[in-house]
Amino acid sequence: MNWSFKLVELGGTSIRVHYTFLLLLAWLGTVFWLQSGPVAALDGLLYVILLFACVVLHEYGHVFAARRYGIHTRDITLLPIGGVAALDRMPEKPSQEIIVALAGPAVNIVIASFLMLVFGARLNFSMPQISSEFAGELASRLATVNFALAIFNLIPAFPMDGGRVLRALLGFTMDYRKATQLAARIGQGLAIVLGFLGLLGNPLLVLIAIFIFLAAGAEAYSVSVRDFVRGGYAGDVMISEFESLDPGSDVEQGAALLLKTTQQEFPVVDGGRRLRGLLTRQIIIETLGSRGGQTPVLDVMLRELPVEPANTSLDRIIKLLQDKAAPAVGIIDRDQRLIGYVTKENMAEYFMLRAAGLNWRANTTLEKPPMNRDIDAVP
Repeated sequence: MNWSFKLVELGGTSIRVHYTFLLLLAWLGTVFWLQSGPVAALDGLLYVILLFACVVLHEYGHVFAARRYGIHTRDITLLPIGGVAALDRMPEKPSQEIIVALAGPAVNIVIASFLMLVFGARLNFSMPQISSEFAGELASRLATVNFALAIFNLIPAFPMDGGRVLRALLGFTMDYRKATQLAARIGQGLAIVLGFLGLLGNPLLVLIAIFIFLAAGAEAYSVSVRDFVRGGYAGDVMISEFESLDPGSDVEQGAALLLKTTQQEFPVVDGGRRLRGLLTRQIIIETLGSRGGQTPVLDVMLRELPVEPANTSLDRIIKLLQDKAAPAVGIIDRDQRLIGYVTKENMAEYFMLRAAGLNWRANTTLEKPPMNRDIDAVP
């Protein structure tokens, strides 16, 4: 996620912190200090940090439940409104999704129960958030907030945990795409309700509502796209007729091709037709203005582009374009030679043609290969 930094890596999953979370700590510390003094500021910050430690444990509930089904989680990002776990995918079997979704709230219930049994904590939903006595009643406050976290995240507002349970239950009676669309619409409706409630005096609830509304729409779209490209391969959509540059070319030669062709990017390939990089329209224009046309393409081209064989699923191609923020994915043959490339633009054209009724594959001789973000909010 942009605007975040890696804090630590635990169990193969990176824990990242969004910079706005640091702004939250600074703002809360200032408010607590001005309201009740330095002791209250320390108490309040300790409480918030421990609260978000519980959020991390909540996310690891999802992580380990998903790992049981072979699903890896790249990272967990802490935001002012809660945590976001970036699972490689969500299980499409309803029973598995229910287990993964409920694992997070279950962790919060376990934490609250532990604090009550071991430290004698009591649930008190009218308890103030800060104390003039450092760490006063801290166990009770943490037990209360963990119980609240579990309940709040079970609200059926997709893509929160309760919304994922709702989608899974719907998935027993309808296909995955339709279940996602219906759960997303319900989630957006509940987000609007939460937003109105937030306007009565809880700005954080408004932010959570906006986040849920946008995330629900984004995930519904993502599932629709995956369903749309199911069964397709990179070779079906790749650009196979293109002009390329060699490593000895300069930017001026790239500019000449930009005018001569309709391409917006030019692969840089060596004598063995292996992909070395990509020179884009933006790089050409910026380099001409700052360094001149004689600049070697090797000095300015994009490097380390992802490459895949022609029989790679379109689902994976889309994932590479999104997750790696790459302008293109190179398509190679068995000898690692570049035979084409896929961009977001020609993927979009493929979607439009499919929507218009295209039912054709560019290459029917391809060998078939051998046989999403979980959001949790702080109330």
